[in-house]
Amino acid sequence: MTESTEARAEGLSNVAAELEHLRQEHARLKARLAELESHISLTAEEQVERVRLKKLKLQAKDRIAALEAAARRSGQ
Repeated sequence: MTESTEARAEGLSNVAAELEHLRQEHARLKARLAELESHISLTAEEQVERVRLKKLKLQAKDRIAALEAAARRSGQ
């Protein structure tokens, strides 16, 4: 394997690991949001947490989409 091939393989491995981490984080956030939304009412703290979690979940989803798009572009 050439140095550039090894570097590319390592980069792809890092992207795959980051994607897996982001997918797990997204699932964790989704589960916590579902738990909060199952409550009849939320405390003020829970309402703040709900908004924060929604933002984090969206950020994770956006980052996943960006990494997947970049991977598709580099694979062409």
